[in-house]
Amino acid sequence: MVFHIPSLQWAYQPSKLAGQVWVAWAMECEVHYPRLRDPEFMRHFDLTMTYHRNADVPVPYYGPDLIPALQGPPKPKAKDRLVALFVSSPLDKSGRRKYITELTQYLEIHSYGRDLRNMRLKEDRGRATKLEIIANYKFTLAFENAIGKDYVTEKFFDPLIAGSVPIYLGAPNVDEFAPADHCFINVADFRTPKDLAEYLLALNDDNAAYEEYLVWKQKPLRPDFIRLLDEQREHAFVRLCREVRKLKKDGK
Repeated sequence: MVFHIPSLQWAYQPSKLAGQVWVAWAMECEVHYPRLRDPEFMRHFDLTMTYHRNADVPVPYYGPDLIPALQGPPKPKAKDRLVALFVSSPLDKSGRRKYITELTQYLEIHSYGRDLRNMRLKEDRGRATKLEIIANYKFTLAFENAIGKDYVTEKFFDPLIAGSVPIYLGAPNVDEFAPADHCFINVADFRTPKDLAEYLLALNDDNAAYEEYLVWKQKPLRPDFIRLLDEQREHAFVRLCREVRKLKKDGK
């Protein structure tokens, strides 16, 4: 039985029948769903199916289809298209809203999502529209809604696909998920939003320095990154069935 943990009501108390195999499934960060970090609750489950790399069945926000998508050439950028932002979810355990609000004091940010919106979409075809828009911007704010190890979502990968440099706020081990060296800017490397803004404005005035962040598009991807994607070639539920069979074989 597969339980989608974020959908469970907080008061729900599971009761397992003999012979059942229970799977805890979640792609959201446990910062929002603390049950995923509660040993007393998690002891009910035999397997985990989450974005964590050490889960019994990892279900991350990436897969082999990323390889050709990442290798497309970036579009030329206009100087007045500096920073794009797409944020619509009200979830915010990372402090991203406060950080963005302060960052806007020092540079112009074009925000297209439902939160902090100051730009209107002519049409909205979902992710395709987002990729088309951010492809025109030098930078895209890639701010996760929570900060947790391995919690690296499409927020990070979409700008890389579009050829916009991600400015990343999120997982402390995001480097493990980067397709190449020098392909993103980590907010954690800057003391304040003002320091980050000054760095971005300097890159906007130094085209050669900015282009260094896009050189990776012309080179092979990191072997470790390709291996990471290859681990997802088999569908997650196929991998889950294999893990269940192992448990049954071991008599658990």
